[in-house]
Amino acid sequence: MDELTYEREYFERGYTAVAGVDEVGRGPLAGPVVCAAVILPLEEEKRVRGIDDSKKLSKKKREELFGLIKETALAYSIAEVDEKVIDEINILQATRLCMKKAVEGLALPPDFVLTDGNMTLDIAFPQRSVVKGDALVCSIGAASILAKVYRDKLMAEYAEQFPEYGFGHNAGYGTAEHIRAIREYGLCSIHRKTFVKNFLESPEKRSP
Repeated sequence: MDELTYEREYFERGYTAVAGVDEVGRGPLAGPVVCAAVILPLEEEKRVRGIDDSKKLSKKKREELFGLIKETALAYSIAEVDEKVIDEINILQATRLCMKKAVEGLALPPDFVLTDGNMTLDIAFPQRSVVKGDALVCSIGAASILAKVYRDKLMAEYAEQFPEYGFGHNAGYGTAEHIRAIREYGLCSIHRKTFVKNFLESPEKRSP
């Protein structure tokens, strides 16, 4: 997915700063949802090759592209919404809020926004959702890479604080090992209570 087909289409319609937006971390039992917004240059000589849906790339490739995208992008922004807000407003609304924060955090305001999936945002810019956009739209794929690498590093930091749960390799997702740890140790401060209530009869929050 090296072609900037969608971005060029909107450029031809007069939109000169098309942002792609994606999220990582809707499904985990712990940690924040993370979103990124990216505006890529359209010049051939500035194109970052190899961008794709972050799930299709190796960790090494994602980390390599993470640096290249940040260096090359006209603007990028990474935002997070933590587990407390997720529990308060639900994961769908938390994801919409996180995407909004990422878009509004761009140093260069976009004039059109492309989002992954079927997500309408409360933003002041014209927008379009693209199903499987992280595999079809270059700037959305770039956003998925920034969000994924950022969140994985964040969860690795949490792993040092809460080593029982294996956050360094499960990134907060509900692996069998993670669920066993929840049942044995209870919850830590970054668990999403609304996501783990089925795993504990009486969840108790561990002190940080």
